Formats: sequence, structure tokens, C-alpha cells
Amino acid sequence: MKITRITVFHVDLPLEHPYWLSGGRLKFEVLDATLVKVETDAGLTGWGEGTPWGHTYVPAHGPGIRAGIETMAPFVLGLDPRRVLDVERAMDLALPGHLYAKSPIDMACWDIAGQAAGLPIADLMGGGSRTPRAIASSVGAKTVDETRAVMDRYRQRGYVAHSVKIGGDVERDIARIRDVESIRLPGEIVLYDVNRGWTRQQALRVMQATEDLQVMFEQPGETLDDIAAIRPLHSAPVSVDESLVTLQDAARIARDGLAEVFGIKLNRVGGLTKAARMRDIALAHGIDMFVMATGGSALADTEALHLAATIPDANCHAVWACQDMLTVDIAGGRGPRNIDGHLHLPETPGLGVAPDEDALGAPVACYETP
Repeated sequence: MKITRITVFHVDLPLEHPYWLSGGRLKFEVLDATLVKVETDAGLTGWGEGTPWGHTYVPAHGPGIRAGIETMAPFVLGLDPRRVLDVERAMDLALPGHLYAKSPIDMACWDIAGQAAGLPIADLMGGGSRTPRAIASSVGAKTVDETRAVMDRYRQRGYVAHSVKIGGDVERDIARIRDVESIRLPGEIVLYDVNRGWTRQQALRVMQATEDLQVMFEQPGETLDDIAAIRPLHSAPVSVDESLVTLQDAARIARDGLAEVFGIKLNRVGGLTKAARMRDIALAHGIDMFVMATGGSALADTEALHLAATIPDANCHAVWACQDMLTVDIAGGRGPRNIDGHLHLPETPGLGVAPDEDALGAPVACYETP
């Protein structure tokens, strides 16, 4: 089997509500999505998606994905998509770095490999837990009252896990944490996500002031060096996501004890192939996980669900799904959807969901073998 054609689509995905990153630093209203269709000479077709959370959140943006695919396509065409390691190496040689541009092709290849084997991706990867995974909301709000309103909106949809954005103002952050903890329901999972919005002194002041609550913080510093510097000075569990990009990052976090949780964002780390190695490092060191796309449609959500299903139930806190935040549905209602705040693994071979091509518009690029 060989890859014969790679077709690229660009779609804007409007958010249902304006979204403020931690501390109101950045505002997002539309996501720039890239959908990739990979076709083979065996008649199998795989789909991939890359949707960074805007252009200003981390070093990743929609146009960069499409430019990266243009560079890598000649090196990927003609390869067997079932041999995902060969495809991975070809992309890494053709374009060092730029992991977020490689994720959609990796995803599409796993989709094809699963179809060829007659198995869902999670089963093909050797996992495949059918325990529904809790969906984590993303509560981007500027005030305590707005935070309560957004959490209530998600609770009405059945959500039991929440990522509450904080950062940027010490007193406001302490007040928000204490308010959310006062209304936390039994069994709810709450992660306080700083999105790198604290300096070291701000981090220590908030984390020490809320030690009695025993809450968990995500990305409480700009870099791993920042997180390492304050690590001995507080007792709160830490999750790292924005500084978890490469396998070397994962190894350092585990070796140096910088975090108790990995937040694995598939698009950021380069797709399922690379993310699976991070999962294994986490499990070997007793580190729990959240699994997330960086944003996007039901396709990106489903990819995250497949990886989450390869993690033992006790070690996977939740998945983050963006589909409930969008005003458009390019998959036409297909694929895993929110059921009582959880996603259920599809039994369909491969990814288990494909877009409605009519909803994608005309392709922006097409690469094929001569």
C-alpha cells in the first residue's frame, strides 16, 4: 500500500462564545483548522486535523501547518501509511521541528492503518479501554461570576471535569480558586490552568495561599526552568502541558520530578506516534495524564480519545474536547459526542469519524504521485 494523494483543506471554526486565555491576556473567537485527506492505491482514505488554539497561544499556527505539509508532502508520497514510523522519520528529515505541522499526516496514517487492520486506532495501539472518558471543559472567563456561569453551562451538559483559567493577578486568582472550590460538586475534577501566566513570585504566592485546598495547577510558569525553580517551595500537584513538547521534555519532567501530571496535547507534540512515547514515560514514572487536542472538530477530539483509551483508567483523568465550543460541525454529527459529560470510544475501524467534504469547501492544496 502506498500514499498516492494528500489533499489539504482550510476551514474556520467559530467559537460559540468569545474565549479569554488565563487572566484575560488573549481573546479567541475563531480557530484556523487544517484538514488533511490522505489517499492510497489500496482504496483506503485517512483523515487528519491540525487546529492550533489561535496564532498567539504557542508557537503554532494554521498557515504554518499548511506550509509544513507543502514541504513534507514529496517525502511522504509513495510511503506505506501503515508503517507510521517510516512516515514519522520521513517528516522529521524533511522538516526538523515544527511538530504541529506533522500531526495531521500522522493522524491520517493511523486512520488508514486501523482501517486496514479492521481495528479502532486505540485497539491497534494495544489499548482500547471502553471506559468512557470524562470530558474536561475549558473555562476561559475574566471574573468570578463569569467563571461560575461558564461552569454551570458545562454542568448542564453533563461535564464533571473542568479546566479553570487563572493567571496574571494574585489576589484575583486566589479569590477565583476559593470560590470555585466552594461550589465544587462531589466527584468533580478541577484543574487550575495558568497557561504560563505567572511569574515565579506570583506562582508561589497563589500556590502557598491555597495549600489548604489541595488543588492542582497546570503550567504555573513560562518554562520548565521556572517550574523547577519553585518546585521545592510549594506542595501542590502540578500538570505540565505547554512545556511538554518533545520526548526530551517528558524525560526531564519525569527524571527531575517537575510534575505529577502530563497534559498531552496531540497536535503540539506531533501526533499519536510521538505522544505514545510520552504516555509510556509517564506510566513508567507514576505520572497521571490528561489528553487533549489543541482545539478543533470532532476529528481532533476523537484522536485524543483514542490515545486516552490506551492509558489505564486509573491514570487518565480526562480528555479535552472542543466540539461543544464550536458553532459549526464539519463532521455532520458523526463520531464520539458528549454523553453525560463523557466520550465513548468508537468501534469503527480507524479513527471512527470523517468530515463531510461538502462542509470543507474547495481544497487549498493537493499533492500526488506523478
